[in-house]
Amino acid sequence: MTDKTEGNRPKNGRGTPGRREANRIATEDTILHAAESVFAEAGFGGATMQMIADTAGLPKANLHYYFATKEELYRKVVERIFGIWLEAANAMDGAAGPAEGIGAYIDAKMEISRRHPNGSKVWASEVMHGAPVVQDYLETTLRDWTEGRARIIRRWIAEGRMAEVDPNHLLYMLWATTQHYADFGHQIEVLNHGPLSDADWEAAKASVKAMVLRGIGIAPGA
Repeated sequence: MTDKTEGNRPKNGRGTPGRREANRIATEDTILHAAESVFAEAGFGGATMQMIADTAGLPKANLHYYFATKEELYRKVVERIFGIWLEAANAMDGAAGPAEGIGAYIDAKMEISRRHPNGSKVWASEVMHGAPVVQDYLETTLRDWTEGRARIIRRWIAEGRMAEVDPNHLLYMLWATTQHYADFGHQIEVLNHGPLSDADWEAAKASVKAMVLRGIGIAPGA
């Protein structure tokens, strides 16, 4: 005898299972955005799962269904912002040269500061407190990533395509400058007499790129 339930089951990932997966992804995204906001405001120690659930507009039980502990959720928030930063670094990996690679990296990092300010604030707070939760992440993923980008910069220097600078300190400066627009966004808004407009952001990107590129011996637009 044919099982009617089986016969009516959606095929090829369509129908109910597809909607269920889409709902799961959407709920997890809602939780992560809420967690970014709460962790950015209260820090890891001050945040609670109840605060995050309230911000997400979900029952606390739903939150624990997706993330069993606050530390698990916190690490996911940190990993997510770092994953977004890693994607931005792809601009350097196949670039024709330092002007294109570093310029595109600055553009990408500043756009991340614009669109994900809370994630950047969570990362900054964690590191300023000695990285009590993600020290292992700094010693593995971040260290490997930094060494990889430093090799690219050293190659450009060896090819005579940019001034001889310490790659690590160049990267530190790029992080500090681009992430400043997220971590100190309120200060910038006060000095700017309001939030940066689209035109303001484009002008900021152009100014930062011009100053950095001139500093490493490259004329902007060259």
